[in-house]
Amino acid sequence: MMEKRLVANTGIAVSPLGLGTVKFGRNQGVKYPQGFELPTDREVRELLALAFDLGINLLDTAPAYGLSEARIGKLLPNARHEWVIETKVGERFADGESSFDFSATGTRQSVENSLRLLKTDYLDMVLIHSDGDDVRILREEAVLDTLLTMQQQGWIRTIGISSKTVEGALLAYELGCDVVMAAYNPVYTDELPVLEAAAAQHKAVLVKKAFASGHLDKLGANNGNPVEQALAFIFAQQGVTSVVLGTLNPKHLRDNVAIATALLDE
Repeated sequence: MMEKRLVANTGIAVSPLGLGTVKFGRNQGVKYPQGFELPTDREVRELLALAFDLGINLLDTAPAYGLSEARIGKLLPNARHEWVIETKVGERFADGESSFDFSATGTRQSVENSLRLLKTDYLDMVLIHSDGDDVRILREEAVLDTLLTMQQQGWIRTIGISSKTVEGALLAYELGCDVVMAAYNPVYTDELPVLEAAAAQHKAVLVKKAFASGHLDKLGANNGNPVEQALAFIFAQQGVTSVVLGTLNPKHLRDNVAIATALLDE
């Protein structure tokens, strides 16, 4: 069983692998190598139950993931407190297009909508879903202050940003965020300074794009298992709290957990 890791000093403990759920609710405008059908309710329920049985407690979702939040709210097995649910604010996806709103009103409405869809009275983590202009969003928009207020009011346990730039991620830590979601894999290491800062400052990092959005062939594995090589490369960084992987395939989920468990037990 994978040993849980603390998210900074929040008291929240997450599995070193998290389940990304974009594929639960959206199959338009995604960057995966093959198209896919959205899973049935039964398939979602079974995958969530399997994830839990394998020791995964972290779920990554977002309003921009189409039906994902609503499906998790409807189909989540086990007790709510046994899961760590991380969602986002700032980006919505409708009619094949993303739109962004980092205003105070938009942020509050987004959080309230996520609470309603997820059928919960609190969110474990809420991340700002950046449009790429991280620093401007953090310094000039109302989203961060609004989330900090909602955290103080008890709606949210911890906050952060799903960033696109090193500068933005480091600024988020500076401004009081506990967690950043950053991209990192064997062929993309630009955001390594974020992982190093997290280790130095006792902050949390959730790693996205660990498998280059499903393009495992691009990871440059030397005749080995590209999943194993990618996870070994990522977990070698002390700052990594959890790696968020999205899959609809139960076998892939089992294999990923077995590989991660073996690596972390070494």
